[in-house]
Amino acid sequence: MESASPSKGLSLPTKILLGLVLGATVGVTLNVLYAPPLGQPAAGTYASVVAFADGAVKPLGDLFLSLLFMVVVPVVFSSLFLGVAGLGSVGKLGSLGGRTLGWFLVTTTAAVLLGLLLVNWFEPGRAVTAEVAAQIKAQYAGDASKRISQSQQAAGWVQMLVDIVPRNVVAAAADNSKVLGLIFFALVLGAAAIRAPREKTKPLCDLCEALYDLCVRVLAWVMQLAPYGVACLIFHATAKLGLDVLKLVSLYFATAMGGLIVYQLVAITFLAKACAGLSPGRFYRGCRTLIVTAFSTSSSNATLPTTIRTATDEFGVPKEIAGFVMPLGATMNMNGTALFEGVSVLFLAQVAGVDLSLGQQALVVGMAVLTAIGAAGVPGGSIPLLAIVLTQVGVPAEFLALILGVDRLVDMTRTIPNVTSDLVCSLWLARREGVTLRA
Repeated sequence: MESASPSKGLSLPTKILLGLVLGATVGVTLNVLYAPPLGQPAAGTYASVVAFADGAVKPLGDLFLSLLFMVVVPVVFSSLFLGVAGLGSVGKLGSLGGRTLGWFLVTTTAAVLLGLLLVNWFEPGRAVTAEVAAQIKAQYAGDASKRISQSQQAAGWVQMLVDIVPRNVVAAAADNSKVLGLIFFALVLGAAAIRAPREKTKPLCDLCEALYDLCVRVLAWVMQLAPYGVACLIFHATAKLGLDVLKLVSLYFATAMGGLIVYQLVAITFLAKACAGLSPGRFYRGCRTLIVTAFSTSSSNATLPTTIRTATDEFGVPKEIAGFVMPLGATMNMNGTALFEGVSVLFLAQVAGVDLSLGQQALVVGMAVLTAIGAAGVPGGSIPLLAIVLTQVGVPAEFLALILGVDRLVDMTRTIPNVTSDLVCSLWLARREGVTLRA
């Protein structure tokens, strides 16, 4: 799926950005002109603005969020089940499959750890007064205090491990705060599918593939509504909170984009040199078309043909290695997505006033890696899964409204480390097989 609208005119990212700018401009203008001093009740014209924002605009934004969250459960279950079940064929490839999966796991974990480090260091979510933070919590989730209290009373590691195993899979799927149990069930069922005869598991695999493809198509339809949903959400926020919410969003944007750029220029560049023997100049000259394609489509799947061509034509990777690593990486190796999820979860936790312990942050690392694997390699594919990680640490998923406006630009950027990590993995494997890469 491409990020651009199939019809002529403005691309989808441009429309979303215009929606963000329009909604924020109108909302901030009304807030500056009519809002009373902080703490005083709304009256006169501003009372009408608040009533319009709450009664007419917010429901439209909430509808867009609900459409995104609608596909969470089927996408999570089907993608993780298919990913694990497909490892049966990967395992048969011996060392090649093992090294590829090892690369995916290590680089994705490193990316999310970098994201958490940056947010812990700069604390962008705490850059508001206590009064504004209270307003944000009241505005985005009525049960925020209840969930925050539950998060702060989180059980120890032993009980946390016990709670991962669901007693009722259907109940786990129905309760957003217990979706971790559904993830566990999908992983176990996929592992069982590896050992079962192929003819026995094929109907379920075909069903999950069809379900996943349909959900991706639904997600593509929903993303066409993103310009309107983002405009409504940002208008509602800025009309009631003014410039404070824009300050928060800008700090989040700077942290997320900074983390992605650092990971690409430092981590990926270092891996290209250390594992493939390529200088930064040679590496980026060879993959410049890949980077442009990834950024413009913000889709690992749409970039897949370019990723394979770059590996084989630009660097001389054998087709059998590129043809194995790239399709698997487009599904499972999401370095940029994992970093984005780590930054987003910890940022929104700070805004919500949820202090995450080291154990809970370790849970965020694990879930970011898993949901990055489960994320659809299409524009906006990781947003529904991010809601799962938020609910597991006591942050209402509605807080996603704060970052949706700028996510399109972050999405375009995080696709670059997603695909370049796949490329470097193929270069490393080719070099280990004795292939001389093109200088």
